[in-house]
Amino acid sequence: MAGARGASKEQPAIMSLSALTGPQKAAIIVLSLGHDAQGVLTLFEEDELKEISQAMSALGVVDSSVVEALIVEFVQLLSSSGSVVGSLAATERLLLAILPREKVDSLIEDIRGPAGRTMWDKLGNVNEQVLANYLKNEYPQTVAVVLSKVKADHAARVLTALPDDFAIECVHRMLRMEPVQREILDKIEDTLRAEFMSNLARTPKRDSHELMAEIFNTFDRQTEARFMSALEERSRDAAERIRALMFVFEDLKKLDAGGVQTLMRVADKADLALALKGASDELRNLFLSNMSERASKILKDDMAAMGPVRLKDVEGAQTRMVAAAKDLADRGEIMIAGSGGEEELIY
Repeated sequence: MAGARGASKEQPAIMSLSALTGPQKAAIIVLSLGHDAQGVLTLFEEDELKEISQAMSALGVVDSSVVEALIVEFVQLLSSSGSVVGSLAATERLLLAILPREKVDSLIEDIRGPAGRTMWDKLGNVNEQVLANYLKNEYPQTVAVVLSKVKADHAARVLTALPDDFAIECVHRMLRMEPVQREILDKIEDTLRAEFMSNLARTPKRDSHELMAEIFNTFDRQTEARFMSALEERSRDAAERIRALMFVFEDLKKLDAGGVQTLMRVADKADLALALKGASDELRNLFLSNMSERASKILKDDMAAMGPVRLKDVEGAQTRMVAAAKDLADRGEIMIAGSGGEEELIY
């Protein structure tokens, strides 16, 4: 077999297998594979690849008898072990050599499934009401373990969605919780995967109009108008459904007095002045009427002192106010009436 291609003439030929280091052996195998080494190279970590590359560049001439002896050694080691070592990381690197990143991500996600190290991340993305409906039928100790494994803000929302007495019992269990044995944690994960996550995957998908309404809510007004106009030309019904589901700044006029005051307590004062600068008289008066006379005067003075403001800045402030209102509604601190008359929606 020919020696390594491109070897330096200044280096003596390697004549003995025992003289080779591990990286040199790997370098020779890779060079011997030639073009077919592409798939092998994808299996190495970055630092391993660097080490092997350095060995290849400094290898020099390798006698053909050494190359043949190395290949025989490699085959013998492989056959004597009777197996090869595979891993998720190695599989991902190999797939990336032949598939687009999006396809590989999808395949790896399916392989990982809801169990293992991604279980709690997946659970953290489940709607708190859906998760609470499942957990309320479990033992409080099991619920305590589950809530201790997800993020604190998500655990808090799940607790508030559980029946009060049951939630308090879970809190007590969490306070007294000892380190959970690996076997018990594995059993809980298996149960969640089999009884909850698998069923969740088969539930009907979220209404596409609701999803699109949320997307439209994040558009600036010009973009929203452009897309809505184009959509109306193709499907007036779809456009009307999306518009009915959207929540915009002017919808804050549906808040009661308590809701307005709660929102003003958490909203940035500069955002409030800027947002009301571009609001309707009805909405502006709603906010001003829920302030003290002194606070109302200060806000009016701030708005007047602004002078002309950019529409983009006003829309940005209004978007942040809407986001704050939705966050308060999600936590149950305010209620936002929907556009459907007597029916109320919590956003």
